[in-house]
Formats: sequence, structure tokens, C-alpha cells
Amino acid sequence: MIKMVQVRSNQGPDYSRRWGFMLGLLMLGMVVLVGRAMKLQVLDRQFLQHQGEMRHVGLVSVPAHRGRMVDRNGELLAISTPVKSVWANPKEFDASEKDIKALADILGLSVKDIHKRIDNPSRGFVYLKRRISPEWADHATALGLSGVYSEREYRRYYPAGEVAAHLIGFNSIDDRGQEGMELAYNDWLKGVPGSKRILRDGKGRIIEDLENVRLPVSGKDLSLSIDQRLQYLAYRELKKAVMQHKARSGSLVLLDAENGEVLAMVNQPSFNPNSRARMSGNVTRNRAITDVFEPGSTIKPFAVACAMELGKVRPDTIIDTSPGQMHVGHNIVKDVHNYGVIDVTRVLQKSSNVGVSKIALNLPSNKFWAFYNNLGFGQPLDTGFPGETSGRLSDHEGWHPFQQATLSFGYGLSTSLLQLGRAYLALANDGVMPMVALLKRDKPAETHQIMSVKTAGSVRSMLEQVVSREGTAIKASIPGFRVAGKTGTVKKIGAHGGYTDSLYLSVFAGMAPASDPKLVMVVVIDEPSAGAYYGGAVAAPVFSSVMEGALRLLNVTPDQEVNAPLIQEGAI
Repeated sequence: MIKMVQVRSNQGPDYSRRWGFMLGLLMLGMVVLVGRAMKLQVLDRQFLQHQGEMRHVGLVSVPAHRGRMVDRNGELLAISTPVKSVWANPKEFDASEKDIKALADILGLSVKDIHKRIDNPSRGFVYLKRRISPEWADHATALGLSGVYSEREYRRYYPAGEVAAHLIGFNSIDDRGQEGMELAYNDWLKGVPGSKRILRDGKGRIIEDLENVRLPVSGKDLSLSIDQRLQYLAYRELKKAVMQHKARSGSLVLLDAENGEVLAMVNQPSFNPNSRARMSGNVTRNRAITDVFEPGSTIKPFAVACAMELGKVRPDTIIDTSPGQMHVGHNIVKDVHNYGVIDVTRVLQKSSNVGVSKIALNLPSNKFWAFYNNLGFGQPLDTGFPGETSGRLSDHEGWHPFQQATLSFGYGLSTSLLQLGRAYLALANDGVMPMVALLKRDKPAETHQIMSVKTAGSVRSMLEQVVSREGTAIKASIPGFRVAGKTGTVKKIGAHGGYTDSLYLSVFAGMAPASDPKLVMVVVIDEPSAGAYYGGAVAAPVFSSVMEGALRLLNVTPDQEVNAPLIQEGAI
């Protein structure tokens, strides 16, 4: 019997199918990868490149240089200088306490200040120090701290400081006009920011400027009407007077008599626009334009001018002011003294309330109102200055006789200092009143004929008698020049209503040289408390000092032989 023997093979298991499967998977993966690579490199190239650039290439704003502000002679009043601001990204900020201390020392901050700004990882941007010198900003970034950067900005600088602060104003921390002419002409001055494309590293730091996308357009320069020399002169004399008389405040405007340009405008107290410390609305507002007051006796020349225009009086018309007071309805109008029987010239010279009231009460109320209205009382100045006031002149239809009388000596209406100065331009300019301007004019001013040449000249001659030994304003006189003007001593309304006998405004308005006026000035000192309070004793000397200096600086020819007048104290 034959036995069948099974012979086993020495070969191992057959893995050929597995290897084939694995090879197929590898080949498939390679195909997928090649396809994906082609998609990324060819089909989606532009999209991916754009996405990458969005993460590493960006646009940043390039600030525009703000326009300069200059006076009428081209002297700098405001200019922007390049500075840098240091900022941080709290999400990226990483530094030791030693490095933070070094950063704080460079920026003039405390370590606590730094921590206060950066200890908020939810924020992506905080300023550490704004508008410092580029040198110190570069020192800060040179420390190499992660998340600390700098950017270029501009800082506004005011060379005249507090001398012209109320008129020029100042900018906000973001270099936008906040007060004064900076605010009024912000769009003119600010320019248009540009932009540039930059490259950032993985941490978001700017490592390269790639290209300018849009160049910044600088702001336009602004030429103001003021003369910086006259501005300094007016500021110095007004400040001295406010301190001397221990007054609450003071304001002064100096105008070109022919075209109405403001040559100087100052206020006290003032402020330094280069420092934001102690800035408040009470200090920064331009009182000469924004505040109103009752003008008192400085309005009397216009009541007389109205009467002359209507043919009611002449300079030599006789008026009986005895016994120094008069009843108007249930009210009484009083003079300081009993001046007796006097002419119209002496009514102004002695500032008689009784005399001017009798003149005003003889005028039709509608004609009287129209004359004041044409002079600009109750009307806007149209200077464009922020906060400019129109004052108040009530409608004549509601007038009572006593109200008409008080309007003739400056009560019952309100005006700004610049409005009062504008009205006096009509007397100085032969009856023609030019509109006032805060910018240097490049064309003739708009004008209004208010009164005849004859009336203006007659009133001007009468006002010269005010600035005489017998008048109320001898302290306004100037050696070598004829001066015409009018004092005002205005009672203020007390805290509980009604006029008080302890609070006054001292006012003087005038022009020189009286033979052919070139300059008009109005001065007001609010609440002098050192003893004297009459306009002729407090405001008139300021007028004299500033006007004399201004006439010399402008080389105006004297119109009178030098004959120093005697000074008298009794002035109202």
C-alpha cells in the first residue's frame, strides 16, 4: 500500500495584494497632493496671495501738515511741527519690569502708568505717550520691546502764546480745531490725509514701507487781519490795567477805520494755548466777540447823530438840563451834576443823561430804532467766529418813553465790544460803516452809508471836546494827535436783579487822529475794584497808551502841535 506524503512549501504568505493596495494609496495621495498644489499655485494663486498680503501688507494713514496761521505781515501765529506718538498693542506686549521701568523713564511716565495702559489684553491699541519729540519716541522703540510702536503726527505750536490766544484758539489732541479761528477755519487749515502701503512681520510690526498710495495734501495757510506788534502792545497795556485796578476782566479791540479789519483783539485773563493745563470755557472764550454788555454813555454820540440826521438839533442847539434830573413817567433820569443850560456839544462833553434824553424823546421811535439797527446793534457781525453774539435791540413798537430815554444813554440794549467798535467806524469814516473782518482783506470791504459826511464830521468834532480839560476823557489824550472819543461808566445788574452801585463797567471808545481817523479802539474794564471806576479814569488811559504806540508803529503823521494837557481826575 502506497502512502501519500504531503510536501509543505517553504515560501511565506503572499502580501502582493497588500503592497499593491498600499502603492495605490501612495499614488493616489501623490495625485491629490499634486492636484492640491496645482490648485494652490495656479488656480487659487491670486486669492491666496491677497489673503497673505492682508495679513502682512496693509494701509496706514499719513497725516497731512496743517496750514499755518500768520498775521497781516506774515509773522507766524500758529504752525505744526512733526512729532511722534508711542503706542502699544497689549496683546503683544511682553517685557520685564526692568524694561518697563526703562520705557517709563524715557516717556516721562511711572511704571504704574504703563501697567494701567497695557494690563488689558482685550485691547489691541493704546497710546503710551502722544506728541513727543521724534528723538525720544525713537529711544522708546529702540528698546526692542514686543508690542511697542511709534507713529508720526503733528503738534500745533503757537509762538505768540497767550498774547493772541483768544483769537487764534487751539486744537484738540487729535489736531482738530477746538476754539477760535482754529475751529472756524478747520476745514481750510486741516488738509487731506494720505495713505501708504506697509509690510508687517508675523508679530504685526511694521518692517518696511512699500509704496505711497495717496500723498497727503497740506492744509492752506490763513492770514489774519491782526498786526502782531499791535497785538503785543494791546495785550501788555490791558493786562497792566486789569492788574492795577484789580478788575475781574478786560477786553480791547483795535480796528482799521477805513476797511474794518481787526488790527488787535485782546482779553484778560488770558491762557497759554501751548499748554492744556487750566483751560476752561470761562478763560478761553473771546469776550470781545462772545460777551455782551450795556454800552452806557458810549452810545450817546449815536443818539445825537440820529437827531442831527433828522434835523432836530445842531451842535449849538441849547438844552436846559436843570436841575440835573428829569421825570420820565414814574422814573427819574439823573446827571452827576446840574449842568444847567448847555448846548449839544457840551451834552456830550459832560456826558449829560438829562440832555441826551431830551434829545432822544424828541425823535420818532421808529426812526430812532432804525438808526441804531443800521449801526448793527442787534445784528450779527458775520465774522464766522464761533460763539459770535448779535447782542439785543428790542423792537420800537414796545418802547415806553423811559425806555427810549435810557436807550439814548446806553441802557436797555446789549452789544459786544466788536459791535460797538463797528458802530464807531461810521463816525470815523465819514458816515460809511465797513463790515469788520478777522482775516486780511484782498478786496474792498462791504460798506453801509449810515449818516451824512456832515453829521459824522460834526459828531467827531464834538467828541474831541470830550478829550479835553473840560471833558470826561482828558486821560485819553495823546501828545501830537487830536483824539475823539466817549467815556462810559455802566452800572451792572446785581445778583438779585436791579442795577447795583458797587459793580461797574469802565468803557472808552474813540479814534485818532481826529482830523482823519486811521484807527478806532474800544476798551472795557469789568468790575475795577481798586477805587477808581469811571471810564475816563480806568479805560481812557489804556486807550491813550495803546493808541499812541499804534500810531507811532504805523507811522501815522501827527495832526496837532505837541502840547501836553493837564490831567484831571473827575471823569465819567
